[in-house]
Amino acid sequence: MALVVPAVAGLIFAIGLGISGMTDPGKVIAFLDVAGAWDPSLAFVMAGAIGVHFVFARRALVRPVTLTGAPIALPTKLGIDGRLLLGSALFGVGWGAAGFCPGPALVSAVGGRGPTALVFLGAMLAGMLLVLRGLGTTRRGPWHGPC
Repeated sequence: MALVVPAVAGLIFAIGLGISGMTDPGKVIAFLDVAGAWDPSLAFVMAGAIGVHFVFARRALVRPVTLTGAPIALPTKLGIDGRLLLGSALFGVGWGAAGFCPGPALVSAVGGRGPTALVFLGAMLAGMLLVLRGLGTTRRGPWHGPC
């Protein structure tokens, strides 16, 4: 049961990414092209995701355990620092250059949508390994991944 809930959530997430067009780099780049042929449709996808997240984030504050009873590790650091700004900027540059962010790239790679997603995932994993080797730990303890 401990793996069923995350697996179902991941499947729902992947289906949503596919239906919304988030796995199409051209659609993502058109969304980011506000000075050209701007496609605002992904703003609705993001608004929907923010709304769903808001509901579950509020629930986590009241009851910080998952449906399976596992504890939810809420962030303790709330401030904005240089590492957050640098990481956000690098994420944005990668998203704008490739048209992928991690979730849609993984769905695209599994769905066989071409080598671009695989190259992106390889570069992302290389960056994660560099951070792991360079930082080893964060102020919150051992580094366990990007989230």
